[in-house]
Amino acid sequence: MKLFDVYPLFDIEIVKGKGCHVWDTNGTEYLDLYGGHAVISVGHSHPTYVKAISDQVSKLGFYSNSVINSLQQKLADRLGKASGYDDYALFLINSGAEANENALKLASFHNGKKRVLAFQHSFHGRTSAAVRVTDNPRIIAPVNEGLDVTYLPLNDPFAVEAELRKGGVSSVIIEGIQGVGGIQLPTDEFMRDLRTLCTKYEAVLILDEIQSGYGRSGKFFAHQYAGIRPDIITVAKGIANGFPMGAVLISPMFKPSYGMLGTTFGGNHLACAAAIAVLDIMESEHLVDNAKQVGDYLIRELLELPGIKEIRGRGLMIGIEFEDSIKEIRSRLLFDEKVFTGVAGMHTIRLLPPLCLTMDEAAEFIARFKRVLP
Repeated sequence: MKLFDVYPLFDIEIVKGKGCHVWDTNGTEYLDLYGGHAVISVGHSHPTYVKAISDQVSKLGFYSNSVINSLQQKLADRLGKASGYDDYALFLINSGAEANENALKLASFHNGKKRVLAFQHSFHGRTSAAVRVTDNPRIIAPVNEGLDVTYLPLNDPFAVEAELRKGGVSSVIIEGIQGVGGIQLPTDEFMRDLRTLCTKYEAVLILDEIQSGYGRSGKFFAHQYAGIRPDIITVAKGIANGFPMGAVLISPMFKPSYGMLGTTFGGNHLACAAAIAVLDIMESEHLVDNAKQVGDYLIRELLELPGIKEIRGRGLMIGIEFEDSIKEIRSRLLFDEKVFTGVAGMHTIRLLPPLCLTMDEAAEFIARFKRVLP
């Protein structure tokens, strides 16, 4: 059997990781400024994380959601305290796309409406409803097109209100910071306008914090810079440092009922053990503060470099935009300077390192980056 060929692959196989460094099959070491799509939050192979998973799997790896799993409540308690949302409820699933699917469904259950407002250049996942609210027609199949979605320009509250005024809008979904869209930031004022408008027109405000959350922006959630509280928050990626997991944080205004939502693997024992370990490490090593401090340093240093069109971001979620294609720069970073980065489109390099990135590692990245600039 062959693999279904949907990923363009670099001719590199990574077999080992530690902190913000990874090694390939030849023993070559790379500085990881991408964290596997922002998934590695507390660093590769952190000993606390490894021990938590190892200890749990030696006792029980999985049982279904038909019995009590006290690790789920322990995770909910810890996440509520860490995020400031201890009055919200937690639903655990397996991925970011699944988190957004359940958020959209929950909103529609709540108000009986069908239409969704999303934003241009958004990315919310690849499953049925999540891909439909993603602004990329190339990955939306005909079977996904039934959901009524309107894409609006980011940071335009007048466009949002014009659509809400038409009625029938179940929810407005927005990323805390657009990731795949090129590290585009909603302004704090726009976020506050969204909150006001959703309340006024009785639409559910869904904050997709899958890439921008879990401390990456320098606050636990990126929307917290605006001082708002959305109705639903979706998370995944860094929640379990590479173990497949997602979650939905749900306002008290939603009332659950048996069978409303469900999952086979969501909130399993291994995933919860991994996620609890992540919060332990984030707290003990002050990784949210570290993300802000090291991110601020990176942005300051990048702003001093020539030939860059724009630097965007908060914390350790940074976009470096050039006028011309970044293909050669990224290739040289990887193959000559041994640095993993990401991209957004043809002109933007994305930095999404583990939140444990040190000042010395950030300075080393800047030194290597300078060597590949045209």
